[in-house]
Amino acid sequence: MNYEETLDFLYNSAPLFQHIGKDAYKEGLANTYLLDEYFNHPHRNFRTIHVAGTNGKGSCSHTLAAILQSAGYKTGLYTSPHLIDFRERIRINGEPVPQAFVVDFVANHRTFFEPLHPSFFELTTAMAFHYFASQQVDVAIIEVGLGGRLDCTNIIQPDLSIITNISFDHVQFLGNTLAKIAGEKAGIIKPGIPVVIGETTPETKPVFEARAKEAGAPLTFAEEERLLQSSAINESGKRIYQTADYAELEGELGGLCQLKNTNTLLSAIRQLKKAGYRFTEQDVRKGFSRVCELTGLMGRWQRLEENPPLVCDTGHNVGGISYIVEQLGYQKYDRLHIVMGMVNDKDISGVLAMLPKNAVYYFTHASVKRALPESQLQSLAKKAGLEGDIYPDVATAVSAAKANADKNDFIFVGGSSFIVADLLKFHV
Repeated sequence: MNYEETLDFLYNSAPLFQHIGKDAYKEGLANTYLLDEYFNHPHRNFRTIHVAGTNGKGSCSHTLAAILQSAGYKTGLYTSPHLIDFRERIRINGEPVPQAFVVDFVANHRTFFEPLHPSFFELTTAMAFHYFASQQVDVAIIEVGLGGRLDCTNIIQPDLSIITNISFDHVQFLGNTLAKIAGEKAGIIKPGIPVVIGETTPETKPVFEARAKEAGAPLTFAEEERLLQSSAINESGKRIYQTADYAELEGELGGLCQLKNTNTLLSAIRQLKKAGYRFTEQDVRKGFSRVCELTGLMGRWQRLEENPPLVCDTGHNVGGISYIVEQLGYQKYDRLHIVMGMVNDKDISGVLAMLPKNAVYYFTHASVKRALPESQLQSLAKKAGLEGDIYPDVATAVSAAKANADKNDFIFVGGSSFIVADLLKFHV
């Protein structure tokens, strides 16, 4: 099989969660342990950092990877979902896993894993760990796929665990209260291993305290350290932070959510230094200011065009959309155009209730089976006081928004990672 045929095999034999949702989810770690034993426990051959949370996992994981590779560490990075190419999920020093490795992995090992009927994520996690070990990385940043306790990344013994925040998402798997969701994500807290918590609520903080005490894990609440003091956006759209440890720090990622992420990262950096990681102030500065270039990160308040500005963001739940709505309120424009699509297992009504009513909407759907039909989205949006027309795909919707917008307007594209993925596929 060639690369495209191999991907078709993976998607069809181990269904992809981002395509079909809950039917691709497999609870428990039985397959993970079998795959890990088959590949001779590859994750034991390199150091790891584990990152969980509802929002901000990707930004934090990529920024940490950028800092570590700037410091000279051969750095693996395992994240999900991908936006354009499967290989985005598995990187070393920013470079995606080669197509040949993906093809050979399936060809050489399918006789073992096919009888197991693993999930797509179980299989790609095994692939990532095997690749990192074969390439002898020094350290790998491992982003949790879903939850934490039963996530197949949770077999690692990291140097540091990070939980960014807790919000409502994947409630059908993780629970319908913040405390229950926190309990699942707190499952990555390991005996004796330091953990940094980015944000808490009155419901979630006791959950983390109890789990850390039970595990004897040193616990740091980034909100209490307050290493980020203030921030502002400069003329080029980059965020300038005033920090306790690095004075003024420039961040390439300009989204409002990055304030919380940066405060979390500053606490994590302190803990990594205590764990023996060596990086200079310049390494930290380079990682923050060039994270997209160094790691290939896309879709985080990403500005694709000017006159009028066209910005996309992968925020897709109430927690993520709240930052986007706030940031849209800071933009200067005559009219706001929003290209919008969502998947059918999110809190759609909750998201729609937050969106600005004075925008022109272009309702569409992404090219995944979980996508909510644009006519249904339009109907739900109308109940929330949002008006707009429907379009059969993202490209058509974006083209309509650009045709209708004047140079002093503002176009935002989002609502789902998959809407952004479809945009980037024809825009890059």
